[in-house]
Amino acid sequence: MQIAKRKPIEHGTHGERKGKITSFLKKNAVLCIAVVAALVTSVIVPPDKEYLSYFDLKTLTCLFCVLAVVCAFRNIRFFSYLASSIVRLFKNTRACILALVYITFLGSMLIANDMALLTFLPLGFFVLSSTGQRKYMAFTFIMQNIAANLGGMLTPFGNPQNLYLYTKFNIPTGEFVATMLPPFCISIALITLCCLFVKKQPLTLTEEDYALPKLRTVIYSILFVLSIVIVFRVIPYWIGLIVILISLLILDRKALKDVDYGLLLTFVAFFIFSGNMARIPAVQKLFSDLMSKNPLLVSALSCQVISNVPSAILLSKFTTDWRELLVGVNIGGVGTLISSLASLITFREYTKHNPGKAGKYVLLFSAFNFGFLILLTLAEYFIFL
Repeated sequence: MQIAKRKPIEHGTHGERKGKITSFLKKNAVLCIAVVAALVTSVIVPPDKEYLSYFDLKTLTCLFCVLAVVCAFRNIRFFSYLASSIVRLFKNTRACILALVYITFLGSMLIANDMALLTFLPLGFFVLSSTGQRKYMAFTFIMQNIAANLGGMLTPFGNPQNLYLYTKFNIPTGEFVATMLPPFCISIALITLCCLFVKKQPLTLTEEDYALPKLRTVIYSILFVLSIVIVFRVIPYWIGLIVILISLLILDRKALKDVDYGLLLTFVAFFIFSGNMARIPAVQKLFSDLMSKNPLLVSALSCQVISNVPSAILLSKFTTDWRELLVGVNIGGVGTLISSLASLITFREYTKHNPGKAGKYVLLFSAFNFGFLILLTLAEYFIFL
């Protein structure tokens, strides 16, 4: 008579699952917070047909297209090649970081803040990692983030809230630029001052030279230009989406798999949250009373809670003072992680390369961002007196 052998008991199954859940929550903290916020406000404002108006499909499409093309560039080591060129040109840590920040600053004026970050954050990572200077990554990413949010303030299309207010109030272009020029210049000075504290250390590359595949580089460059063109509505965004999808399905399917879909879902969740907040009567009454007293301060502080784009949309219903509102929702883009959705891009990019360091990053991010917010708000307060 044979005795049946007992199946060995598996140990650690519960612990492994718990570890995976904890790891997921840490890696996708902002996504989880956004989903919870969306769900909570959905209880207050039950889902209805107006929810469909929350979602900016053009923004989501442009975001997907840029993410996909950036992944394709990464797969041919384009950013490594560009990083090598920057290191050879500027040769030391301070100069390279200044170059990265200025490129992001100028890029946000032309291709909007979120697009500038999607383009130049990978470049910052490759410059620092290929030269063994990853200790400066948090600082560099934070400065690039601030540069993107503040650099886009000078042009009507530099930040999404600018385009909305520019159209709603029919602001003359000259008056728009004149209003935003003072905080723009102050921002340049503050960013430069911060970067000057970085030590001048010679940089040497740890990677060997290599040549880019010419045909793919040209094609991906065209696709990137196409993803930017749809931002300016030169062609319908769905045409750009189709062209980029088909091109990458043929040339690099891995790029489509590597797209940060968690970031896209984060944007979707925040669209729901901000849309619901704007429909809560108590919120509307509160902002109506506050905007009659100090539009600049209220709009800057509002961004810290519901982000700058929904703040612009919500507060524009309660004031005719477009100047203070415009300045407020732009300088309010620095501060908390959700003061600008572009900041989520930086946070996700940093934590992807530096898992387990989110806490330290948030502390440093908050110190610099609130410093900029306080100084810019005080300066503009005296300008509007």
